Amino acid sequence: MDNIAGKVVVITGASSGIGEATAKRLAEKGAKLVLAARREDRLKALADEIVRLGGEAAHAVADVASAEDMRKTAGLAMERYGRIDVLVNNAGIMPVSRLSELRVEDWDRMIDVNVKGVLHGIAAVLPVMREQRSGHIVNLSSTSGYAVSPTSVVYGATKFAVRAITDGLRQEESAASGIRATLVAPGLTETELLNGLTSPEARAIAERIKGLGMSPDRIADAIVYAIGQPDDASVSEIIVRPTALAM
Repeated sequence: MDNIAGKVVVITGASSGIGEATAKRLAEKGAKLVLAARREDRLKALADEIVRLGGEAAHAVADVASAEDMRKTAGLAMERYGRIDVLVNNAGIMPVSRLSELRVEDWDRMIDVNVKGVLHGIAAVLPVMREQRSGHIVNLSSTSGYAVSPTSVVYGATKFAVRAITDGLRQEESAASGIRATLVAPGLTETELLNGLTSPEARAIAERIKGLGMSPDRIADAIVYAIGQPDDASVSEIIVRPTALAM
């Protein structure tokens, strides 16, 4: 993994779960981090911990649904480190429910965060990476981006969209500008994603599968693997599923 040391990595959704685990793994490998999320207290605590252990980290309070917030986050990376080598588009939400429940506000928010948020991240870093003629964008999808299931229709649709965006980015930029694109699709992972469920049916499903998910460290390891590959190799797609679940 010698290809990670010194790289400037922007991570969204860095205050907990996969984002936090990825930040810690990359800091151990010598990356310079810009951590973005909405919860400043969690971000600052993580950045302080990384610095205390000898790493480098800055943080920016940002909502990926805001294109301006993502531009400011990229600006912080450029001001602090002068380049952006990697973006980990990790932020996401999962207030799942059946379509018949008509939770339109949840649908809108999932589209804003899970789809527009990915695009806002790309828009913030792509000009920099094109000028550098190098870079790597890692987008977090889900196994729900491969198969639709009841209660997960809109969430799955957002993750199908992330797959399409990532593959399109790869086709447009890889050969033309040397920018790599990787899709990482986790199955059930022990994060905060299920904490905000309001649908009674979805809460019941979450309770049945509680404790069967993977540690966020497993997904962080996959992200680190993709980033650490030599520049002449591009890991296009990684799916990681928990052993305890067939779904």
